Amino acid sequence: MATYIVLGDFTDQGVRNVKETTKRADAIKAMSGKMGVTIKEIYWTLGKHDVVALLDAPDNETMTAWALSVGAAGNVRTHTLQAFNAAEMNRVLAKMG
Repeated sequence: MATYIVLGDFTDQGVRNVKETTKRADAIKAMSGKMGVTIKEIYWTLGKHDVVALLDAPDNETMTAWALSVGAAGNVRTHTLQAFNAAEMNRVLAKMG
């Protein structure tokens, strides 16, 4: 499984319906499980982004489908970052010339 950090920004629709944000998060968790994506943590944040989530997904294609599904609901725009832990980064570094 690959690890991803997702930064979320509320759309105008998402802000208008912000009181439902935790219920929407529960619905996204349920949808994620059906797609093979595990949401490890969701945080609502201050600053440039409204939401930060830590997820595991089997591959980039699944993660892209997940992000498109979330975006299609119209409440949040996502920015997805693939993350590497130290062991994974060491494997990347070992491939350097």
